Amino acid sequence: MTELGLLDISLFLATGALVGLLAGMLGVGGGLIVVPTLLYILPLIGVPEILVTHITIATSLATIVITSTSSVRAHHQHGAVNWWVFKAMTPGIILGGFIGSIMANYLHSTVLKSIFGIFALLIATQMIFKFRPAPNTKEPGKKTLAFAGTLIGSFSTLVGIGGGSLTVPYLTFWNTSMSRAVGTSSAIGLPLSIAGTIGFIVTGWDVPLRPSFSLGYVYLPAFLGIVLVSSFTAPIGARLAQKLPGKVLSRLFALFLIIIGLDILLSFT
Repeated sequence: MTELGLLDISLFLATGALVGLLAGMLGVGGGLIVVPTLLYILPLIGVPEILVTHITIATSLATIVITSTSSVRAHHQHGAVNWWVFKAMTPGIILGGFIGSIMANYLHSTVLKSIFGIFALLIATQMIFKFRPAPNTKEPGKKTLAFAGTLIGSFSTLVGIGGGSLTVPYLTFWNTSMSRAVGTSSAIGLPLSIAGTIGFIVTGWDVPLRPSFSLGYVYLPAFLGIVLVSSFTAPIGARLAQKLPGKVLSRLFALFLIIIGLDILLSFT
C-alpha cells in the first residue's frame, strides 16, 4: 500500500462525519465509534490484516487527543471537573497509557481485536441494563486513585478509547455526581490518549508493512479525515439528539455494539 486514492480519502472523511454525528447524538466517546469503523475500512484500502487492529487503536487514540481538548474546556467552564481527582489519577493514567501500548505491540492482531469485541458486548450490556455500582461514601486516597488510573489507562489504551466507559462508573462508585464524573473523566481522557498515542508511535516506528503516511502505528490520513470532519457533524448530532428519545438512541447504539462485538468474535470461528 503506497498510494492514497480519492476513494480512500472519501472513506476517511465519511468516517469523520459518522463519528461526529453519532458522538453528538449519543454522547459517547469517539473511540467506541472510530475503532469498529476503522476495523472494517482499513482492510478495504489495503492495510495488512496483521496491522489493522494496532493501526485502528493507535489512530483512534490520536483522534481523542484532539476531540477531548474542546470537551475538557467545556466541562471546566461548567465547573464539572474535579481537578483533585484528575491530578491524583493522571500519573497512573499516563503510566497505564504507556503500558497498554507496549502490551498491544506484543499481542497478535486477532487477540487485540477479540478484546475489543468482548469489551463492546460488555458496554452494550451495561447500556441496556443500566448497571451502576453502589456508591461508597468514603473518599479514595491518592494511591488508590493512582492505581485505578494505571488499570484504566492500560485497558483503555488496549481498546482505543478515552476511558470514559471505565472512569465514569469508577468515580460514581466513590459517590461522585454523574455530571462531575463525566467532566472529570473527559479531562482524564486527554493525558490518557496522549500517552497511548506516543506509546503507539514509538512501538510502531520500525514495524514493517506499515502503510505510507503513518507515524508509528498512527495512520495520518484516517486521523486527519476524522478530526477535520467530526468537529462539524458533532453539533448536528447534538441537535438531532434533542428531537429523538434518549432511551431509543441508547438502545440503538447498544444494538450497534452488540452487532459489532458478535461479528468480531464470530469471525474467528
